[in-house]
Amino acid sequence: MNVKQQIAERLAPLIQGMDGEEICGLLEYPPNPEMGDVSLPCFKLSKTMRKAPQAIAEELKNAFPSDPAVQKVDAVSGYLNFYLEPAPFARALIGEILGAGERYGSQTTGQGKTIVIDYSSPNIAKPFHIGHLRSTVIGNALYNIFSYLGYRCVGINHLGDWGTQFGKLITAYKHWGSEEKIEQEGIGELLRLYVKVHEEAEQDPALEDEARAWFVKLEQGDEEALRLWRWFIDISLKEFEKIYSLLGVRFDSYAGESFYNDKMAAVVDELNAKGLLEEDEGAKIVRLDAFHMPPAIMIKKDGGTLYHTRDVTAAIYRKNTYDFDKAIYVTDYAQSLHFQQWFKIIELMGYDWAKDLIHVPFGRVSLESGKMQTRKGNVIKLEELLRQAIDKTLEIIESKNPGMENKEEVARQVGVGAVIFSDLSGNRIKDIVFSWEEALNFDGETGPYVQYTHARTCSLLRKAGEDVSDPANLSVERLDDPASRMVLKELYLFPERIEQAMEKLEPSVISRYLIDLSQSFNRFYHDCPILVEDRELRAARLALVKCVRLTLRAGLKLIGLETPEQI
Repeated sequence: MNVKQQIAERLAPLIQGMDGEEICGLLEYPPNPEMGDVSLPCFKLSKTMRKAPQAIAEELKNAFPSDPAVQKVDAVSGYLNFYLEPAPFARALIGEILGAGERYGSQTTGQGKTIVIDYSSPNIAKPFHIGHLRSTVIGNALYNIFSYLGYRCVGINHLGDWGTQFGKLITAYKHWGSEEKIEQEGIGELLRLYVKVHEEAEQDPALEDEARAWFVKLEQGDEEALRLWRWFIDISLKEFEKIYSLLGVRFDSYAGESFYNDKMAAVVDELNAKGLLEEDEGAKIVRLDAFHMPPAIMIKKDGGTLYHTRDVTAAIYRKNTYDFDKAIYVTDYAQSLHFQQWFKIIELMGYDWAKDLIHVPFGRVSLESGKMQTRKGNVIKLEELLRQAIDKTLEIIESKNPGMENKEEVARQVGVGAVIFSDLSGNRIKDIVFSWEEALNFDGETGPYVQYTHARTCSLLRKAGEDVSDPANLSVERLDDPASRMVLKELYLFPERIEQAMEKLEPSVISRYLIDLSQSFNRFYHDCPILVEDRELRAARLALVKCVRLTLRAGLKLIGLETPEQI
């Protein structure tokens, strides 16, 4: 059911030079119900129709054909306002939601199209900290949203598993490491060694040379260097998997930087053959002056490769392997120039799919004490944050509902959900200053508030002990009070909000929507007793409750939150 589309199709024969789709794009929802349900601002039409906006609105009002779905049409201050017939709208909407169930709002828009999403991508042997949370949960939400709209999604965790830091780590392990301690303490011990080698190298620069030598050995396939490198990866992945399991995040590929080591030479040869590489003080670069960007170094003086080389190689591999329609990269905005540079290199190589490469930037996370620095050990570990959120939730449950079953499981669902929702609640481009108090605040417009609202709908349906009737037999005209109408309007908007979240690559559109729906439902719950004696009214209101439950469940899953039925 698309109300805008239906109205646009009726208006199309009345507006010269515009088709239904263009008119649909002009239609909007008035902020106040007294101004109608759908509105057409006539200001943009005055140029082509050569009349004042109010005159156009009056003319269209008089010419608009009668429609059983439209109660009345008004022309006010240059706006053409449409008031829908409440009962047919409610019946059609409730029927659509109950028919679709937990797939309400899903579409087949993306059928036959593939989206590759590169997200999370933590560095091996370094702790998974709150800075990695943003890429992980934004990428996961986009994966869910595109999948829900019918796209085939490929989630790639492009692990930071290569580079000079491994030379430093091997050096640190050789000087101060213990196999037993690393096996016991995992990434925590690897971080301690990484911090130590940086501190010691400030006093003893020879350690830097030793680290470079170990990385050269690694690049040349030295057996011991490779054994230690693989071990560091295994240790790290075990810990990463614990985090991903808590967050409910999965990937289709863990091909990290090292995966492309044997594929870069062919790409460098191709760059050479296409005349894009030039030598500059021993390094090989692609000049981008014509595009107002600094040159991209593809090969260092010592023959080593860099991120540009690996990213160009990875993109070509992914196009050949997955034949994507779009490849999305979720990283912080500090990397924006890097992406602009290598996207341009792909274009200069003659690949027309360069236009399908999309960088989704997000704001950075800093601490109240300043920015995070792994080499100084100044980070908030994500597992620590998640565990604290779970513990706090358990405390709240123990104080308010001590007899509840599955307390620990619900505490995990709500605690982790609070952290994810907090990250996805604001526009992704905004910087975040991490605060323990805010991260663990469950009051107000939060994930726990939405999950609690979902649990409230489940509780009402359980208490009712009856299934919702076939919408054709419901007395939907009884849903004529302001609170019920507001819930219906919010429910109607869900499919549109999913599309907006996809088009803007902005999961916070869904988070904001879930808060709006929860607030309108809680007003309805307060104003309209549900389990009343009047059977017709009870059935109609229970149908509305079930629609809210299904929509909240679908929306929460899209952004990666679970949906406990009792809190």
